[in-house]
Amino acid sequence: MEKPRVLVVDDERNIRDLVSVALKFHGFDVVSASRGYEALELARSGAPDLVVLDVMLPDLDGFELCRRLRAEGDDVPVIFLTARDAPADTVHGLTLGGDDYVTKPFSVEALVARARAVLRRGSRGGTDPAVVVADQETLTVADLELDEARWEVRRGGAPVELSPTEFRLLAFLMRHPGQVLTKAQLLEHVWGFGTQSQVVETYISYLRRKLDPLGPPLIHTQRGVGYALRP
Repeated sequence: MEKPRVLVVDDERNIRDLVSVALKFHGFDVVSASRGYEALELARSGAPDLVVLDVMLPDLDGFELCRRLRAEGDDVPVIFLTARDAPADTVHGLTLGGDDYVTKPFSVEALVARARAVLRRGSRGGTDPAVVVADQETLTVADLELDEARWEVRRGGAPVELSPTEFRLLAFLMRHPGQVLTKAQLLEHVWGFGTQSQVVETYISYLRRKLDPLGPPLIHTQRGVGYALRP
């Protein structure tokens, strides 16, 4: 079985080496970079399966690097690695398209576990084989259809372009039609970890912005509890 390829980006050599050695020990194929522009070229040319990305880089910061990758249509999963742990930074990183946010100091064992969790979620369309088998059918709620095997969403027959995180969030809502799902449930099942609830609110607003122009609102807010998808 081919090893997952991870790009580790950090300008601090000791941290870069520590993360690289730990990932290699646990079966990952690792390449590393110390600067943002170098990492951007490696991401473009090497097609990594995951990027572990420091935010504070000397030339091109991690947020901007992630933004450029997403603007180019690259959905490679990104774990931000940084000493900045303010809620606003976390939300900003995740809404740019990041998949996880680990603050320094950190446990390398926890980082490896989170890398595996992010890869299982399959931001590039690759998913756990057991999940693929279970999810072959198209999910349908009212005039909204989601095909997980083909990674397609349509409303009223019109295609809807979603980011990987938006797609996972909508799929989870559609698997539980009419059920009010708490922000904690959505964080656990969509992101795979707990973080600020503003992240859920932000992605719900993204979905509404794309779905509501095509028909009546489908995502409803239960104030103080969470969200439900229903006609």
